[in-house]
Amino acid sequence: MVNKIAKTDYPISGLIATRWSARAFSEKNVEKQKILSLLEAARWAPSSSNEQPWRFIVFTIEDKEELEEAHSVLSESNAYARKAPVLICGVAKKTYTHNDKDNRHYMHDLGAATAYMFLEAYNQGLAMHIMGGFDVEKARQLFEIPQGFEPTTMIAVGYYGAPEMLPEKIREKELGPRSRKAIGEWTYLGRWGKGMTH
Repeated sequence: MVNKIAKTDYPISGLIATRWSARAFSEKNVEKQKILSLLEAARWAPSSSNEQPWRFIVFTIEDKEELEEAHSVLSESNAYARKAPVLICGVAKKTYTHNDKDNRHYMHDLGAATAYMFLEAYNQGLAMHIMGGFDVEKARQLFEIPQGFEPTTMIAVGYYGAPEMLPEKIREKELGPRSRKAIGEWTYLGRWGKGMTH
């Protein structure tokens, strides 16, 4: 795996500092136990009213036909993910189960579960990439997702592969440094626009 440890301004967990969105995947199979560990991590994410509105549809090379269907929904900009031996469709339930009212936190909660999954992927020695670029309606039909549930992301999971096999522009992103906006650009103290002092 390419070393892309975050250059942080303040101390954070090593697992967070080393996690990044890889694009070079090996076709090597991922053990079922490791996939289950990722899902177990998602299971323990926080959610509004403990609703756990996330659903994950998992595609592996154990069923090549289903995996090919999952590949077919990816946009061309995410074609690199077709090498990953595992694809997961992240779906969120839009209403609360106990009262059927709109859950305005459903996307947030799916994101939290996916973030937990992402950290566990790195803990398991796996690479992962979350993608918004896919045909939502095609996914809804192919994966038989019912009404009231929103297909939100496609997630590639696998062992790290060879970045030299990526197209040039994607390879540059893969090997380039990571960057983030400074905390002061998106954090306020007490009210909007009042900057945090460091």
